[in-house]
Amino acid sequence: MSTADRPAYFDRTHTDDLIAYLGAAPSPYHAVAASAERLEKAGFRRVLETDAWGAEAGGRYLVRGGALIAWYVPEGAGPETPFRVVGTHTDSPNLRVKPIPDTGSAGWRQVAVEIYGGVPLNTWLDRDLGVSGRLALRDGTARLVQIDEPLLRVPQLAIHLDRAVNEGLKLDKQRHLTPIWGIGEVTEGALVEYVAAKAGVAADDVVGWDLMTHDVQPPSYLGRDRELLAGPRLDNLLSVHAATAALAAVATGDAALPYIPVLAAFDHEETGSESDTGAQSPLLGNVLERSVLARGGTAEDRARALAGTVCLSSDMGHAVHPNYSERHEPGHHPMPNGGPILKVNVNNRYATDGVGRAVFAAACEKAGVPWQTFVSNNAMPCGTTIGPITAARLGITTVDCGIAALSMHSARELCGAEDPYLLASALKAFLEG
Repeated sequence: MSTADRPAYFDRTHTDDLIAYLGAAPSPYHAVAASAERLEKAGFRRVLETDAWGAEAGGRYLVRGGALIAWYVPEGAGPETPFRVVGTHTDSPNLRVKPIPDTGSAGWRQVAVEIYGGVPLNTWLDRDLGVSGRLALRDGTARLVQIDEPLLRVPQLAIHLDRAVNEGLKLDKQRHLTPIWGIGEVTEGALVEYVAAKAGVAADDVVGWDLMTHDVQPPSYLGRDRELLAGPRLDNLLSVHAATAALAAVATGDAALPYIPVLAAFDHEETGSESDTGAQSPLLGNVLERSVLARGGTAEDRARALAGTVCLSSDMGHAVHPNYSERHEPGHHPMPNGGPILKVNVNNRYATDGVGRAVFAAACEKAGVPWQTFVSNNAMPCGTTIGPITAARLGITTVDCGIAALSMHSARELCGAEDPYLLASALKAFLEG
């Protein structure tokens, strides 16, 4: 499809902003900060979990580590008003720095890392890597740090020393994934000292850290007609960005809102969601309950509100792979730039049912965007999302959706350049009800 033939619904401005967002969000903590910045520009204000919450209308958000919950209370909302929730996650598979990071071998200085999530290990070889995350300081505060320099690299063994590499590459997670960052004697504390200096704090003030690696190659349009988008952390920052844009648009729009729109961006989805910032925590449930109580509600009002609540769990899905089409379900071949995908699995790896399908279809129809359906090949195991967890924890109707992509969980993923805007448009229509 040539640039001149692009459909009217394509808005490159949204994808341009996504590219900037991805570059500013190499870690979950940075993603939360980037979303919070956009929400504050839309009039949202931050609240603390330790404070009492008022009943006034308007937008609010709270931050807990790598998770963010934001909601907008429209004028006239009662304590029994249902919610419309978009659920996402801020984390992506990567290599994370160990507690004692300074190591080395054979005269090389290296950094000890641990595998986070389902990582296709070979995609992290021979890439220039930066370091990002947060530093915990002695005074109880935290400092974000983002080093976009080519600091680390996991070098692949030369083919001359592994002639059978093209018959099957086997990587030992402990021995073969340790990045190099220099030559010479290993010095204890060297990495933290370097990172602390980049963050503008004294190394002696750093008492803990949550640091991870990221590919420093920036996201970019790809292809003859720039109809594709290649970049890191599309799973699932693309959904976080789309949901942030949708919520901000709803909060600043003129539409009368019959629901309270909510963004729930959790951490640790890639490792099972079992944390105080993951979807299995009571975080979202507590926020919804406190919102009801702040507006003078009771337990009965909370039950009524949740009974009418719907959640769209937005996460990346699989486009049909041209080189492995036999791995896909023959009747369901989602394509890039074909619009959001509805994700279905009858064994509840996805939470979508017929009622949820109708909600999703109505949102896409209202937004005027096309949509597709994904279901796994019966012979292939199906992944899962925060959707079933949210449905089970809160007892609310939940629908799994996303957009079609290739190279999921790789250091660099690929999707259609039009789909981010189409997803955001559908999410906005859903939040508006």
